[in-house]
Amino acid sequence: ECPCPVCLVCVAEQVTSLGKNWHCPCLKCEKCEKMLTLGSHIEHEGKPYCNHPCSATMFDPKALAGEHIGGTC
Repeated sequence: ECPCPVCLVCVAEQVTSLGKNWHCPCLKCEKCEKMLTLGSHIEHEGKPYCNHPCSATMFDPKALAGEHIGGTC
């Protein structure tokens, strides 16, 4: 599926997360903009957040149990 939801360009190197295909550099934490990799993020209200520190400080970890998202480049 194309395009990347951030930059709207199709490329061969991509990662699937949150039900969309992203350029690896475009899959970033919504708050701190850190690039995200396999097991390093969660989804909250359709947006990616890094596991630490952002999701740990912004959301109740118990409420988000099981929402870890895969994907890697």
